Amino acid sequence: MSILGLDGRVVVVSGAGGGGIGTTVTRMVAEAGATAIAVSRSPENLDKHIAPLAAEGLSVVPVAADASTDDGVATVLEAATKADGTLYGLVNVAGGAAPATWMPATRVTRTDWRALFQQNLETMFFMSQAVAAELKAQGRPGSLVSISSISGMNTAPLHIAYGTAKAAVVAATRTMAVELAPYAIRVNAVAPGVTETPASGAYVDHDAERDQRAIAMGRRGRPEEQAGPILFLLSDLSSYLTGQTLLVDGGLNLKWTHLGADNTSLFLKDEGFRAAITR
Repeated sequence: MSILGLDGRVVVVSGAGGGGIGTTVTRMVAEAGATAIAVSRSPENLDKHIAPLAAEGLSVVPVAADASTDDGVATVLEAATKADGTLYGLVNVAGGAAPATWMPATRVTRTDWRALFQQNLETMFFMSQAVAAELKAQGRPGSLVSISSISGMNTAPLHIAYGTAKAAVVAATRTMAVELAPYAIRVNAVAPGVTETPASGAYVDHDAERDQRAIAMGRRGRPEEQAGPILFLLSDLSSYLTGQTLLVDGGLNLKWTHLGADNTSLFLKDEGFRAAITR
């Protein structure tokens, strides 16, 4: 029995097929001994990213379903309850925002706003609701983990609808944690910083100097560096932790905008003083 305590358990990963965080979580959950219900609305993505995991012999069940619809949620729950093992966990990765959704707050339409809330908040909430209800009905403990964003933990200039939806994920996580704690169901979230995934590649280029200036650890994160904290929150290692959002950003939030790559203020004009304090 692993210290993670996931052996023989069933974990749903919603948004598993993108080749980034969700796919990595699926692999790591299965490697930890659980059966991963890998959910994606794209059968092509399941074939590309999930089928190879199953071919390796990992306990992965691909499920083509749209988690933003009631029918899709029902399809996922049916697969989860039929899988080998006992239902225990959920990871809500499904969400995100296309580059076209970046715009000033004065230009955001009701359609823009509602689409991003459906994609990032509603999908998380109603999938969590369904899994939690099933766990309660079975009288079983569980752990639900959702993806928020650094944009939901601070400000999100030119991306207000996405940032606000991700902030709402944090709020929903806290409230559900209180309601579900008496049933031994824990609810937590992870808020990633800039992470190298296929989705982020649509609008973030490679610039090592910029990353060094912006991020305390000097680089962007890798999908497995988000999946690790997610696995921790799923596991028995975090058995006394609920209602929390872990900011996993390599220290991006710690860097003031006036700090340079050496962590000294850009306003310092005395280079001798700058050299002295960095020795």
